[in-house]
Amino acid sequence: MILDIRAYGDPVLRKKGENIDKDYPNLKELIDNMFETMYSSNGIGLAAPQIGLPIRLFVIDITPFAEDEEYEDIAEELKTFKKVFINAEKIEEFGEEWKFNEGCLSIPGIREDVSRPESIKLKYLDENFVEHTDTFSDIFARVIQHEYDHTDGVLFTDYLSNFKKKLVKKKLEKITKGNVKVNYKMRFPK
Repeated sequence: MILDIRAYGDPVLRKKGENIDKDYPNLKELIDNMFETMYSSNGIGLAAPQIGLPIRLFVIDITPFAEDEEYEDIAEELKTFKKVFINAEKIEEFGEEWKFNEGCLSIPGIREDVSRPESIKLKYLDENFVEHTDTFSDIFARVIQHEYDHTDGVLFTDYLSNFKKKLVKKKLEKITKGNVKVNYKMRFPK
C-alpha cells in the first residue's frame, strides 16, 4: 500500500523517533509499504517519520545510482544496496566533509548542497532483528546520514547557512500550506 508522505511543517518530522521491538504491529507489512511508497515517489530512502510514525526505522534502495557514470567504480555494490535500518545508533561520523546536492520527499522542489562527513559507523537491526555494526562511506553514507537524521527529527535544511535558509524560506512556507505540486501522495500540515 502506498502511504502519504508528510510534508515539511508536519510536527512528526521534528520528533526524535522511539526504538521498536520485533513485536511492533505489522512490521513486515510496514516495511513493504515503505519500500512501495518510496518507489512510487521516485525516492531512494524513506524514514518512518516521513509517513507519520515517530519510530527509528528507515529503508534505503540506492540501486538507481548504479546507472550513474560518476559511480561506475562501485556500480556492482550499488546494484544490490537495498537495506532496512531499525533502531539505528550512530557510533561515529568521520572523514573529510563533502558537499552533495540533497533533496527530500518531504520537502519537494528544494535541493541544496549539504556538507557531511564522508563516512558513518552505525549499529542497527535489520528486518529480521539481526544486529549489525557497519561502516558506510561515499554515497552509501550520504543517503544513510540523511535518513538517519529523519529518525532524530533533523531535516537537510537544518544544515543550510542562515543565508540559504532565508533564500528557501518562502518555498518552505508554500510547502507547509500545500502550495506545491507533487506526483506522489502527500499529506500537508493542517
